[in-house]
Amino acid sequence: METQEILKKVRKVEIKTRRLSANIFAGQYHSAFKGRGMAFSEVREYQFGDDVRDIDWNVTARFHRPYVKVFEEERELTVMLLIDVSGSLDFGTEVQTKRDMVTEIAATLAFSAIQNNDKIGVIFFSDKIEKYIPPKKGRKHILYIIREMLDFKPESRKTDVKQAIEFLTSVSKRRCTAFVLSDFYVRQDFEQSLIIGNRKHDIVAIQVYDRRAKELPDVGLMKVVDSETGFEQYIDTSSKKLRTAYSRYWANRQNHLQETFNRSNVDNISIATNEDYVKSLLLLFKKRS
Repeated sequence: METQEILKKVRKVEIKTRRLSANIFAGQYHSAFKGRGMAFSEVREYQFGDDVRDIDWNVTARFHRPYVKVFEEERELTVMLLIDVSGSLDFGTEVQTKRDMVTEIAATLAFSAIQNNDKIGVIFFSDKIEKYIPPKKGRKHILYIIREMLDFKPESRKTDVKQAIEFLTSVSKRRCTAFVLSDFYVRQDFEQSLIIGNRKHDIVAIQVYDRRAKELPDVGLMKVVDSETGFEQYIDTSSKKLRTAYSRYWANRQNHLQETFNRSNVDNISIATNEDYVKSLLLLFKKRS
C-alpha cells in the first residue's frame, strides 16, 4: 500500500474512532475498567459487607481475627491489544472484512484508553508472535498502531491464540487489561492458557465474525477456500442437509467457545461484520461497570 493511501486510511479511521471514543465511550470505558488496576495499600479489620476474597489470611492467622487487604486504584492502567492477523481475518461478505472491523474496534479502544491516561501496547499474532509494540501513551503512538494494523503483512496465515496469551503473560510483568480481538477460528485448545493469563491480567475477548460463517446461502455449487491452509473444495449449497449441518457446526463451535470463556471467567462479546460494534462495546462496558 502506498504511503499516501495508508495515511489517508489512518486519518479516516482516526476521525471515526476518536469521535466515538470521545462522545460515547469516555465515561463507560472508565467505569468499566477503573477498578482493574489496583495496588495493595494496607490491611484493616474485616467489616460487614467486605468481600471475603480480600481477606489476608496470614494477618488473620497472626491476630486471630479477620483482616482484609485494602487496595488503591492505580491512576494509570496498561491496556494490551492482542490482534489476530491470520488469513481468516481477510474474509468478508458484507461492507467490510473482519480485519477492517477489528482495526476500528482496536482504534476505538485505544483512543478511549488514552483519554483515561492509560498506556497502550499491541501484540500482533498468527500462529506465532508477529510483532510486539510496547505500551506507551499519546496520540502519535496510537496513529502508529493504526498504521501498523492497516498495513501489517504477517509471515503466517494460521492462528494460535494460546501462544499469544502465553506471550502476554511473559512480557507483561504488571497486571494489565488485555483485549483479544479475533474471529477465534482456532484448531488448538487455549483454555488453560486463558485461565492462567486471566489470573494475572484482566482479559476480555472480542470475537468478530462474518454472518456467512453462521449460515450458507442457497446459491448452488460454490467453491470454498480455507484462508489459513489454502485447502479448496466445491460444495453444493442447494442441499438443505449440507446447510443444516453447516449451521449446526457453527452453533457447536460457538457453544464450545462460550464454555471456554465461562470456565476461564473471561468477559466476551461476539460481533458480526454487518452489526453495529458500538452497541456491542457499550453492552460489554455496561456489563462490567
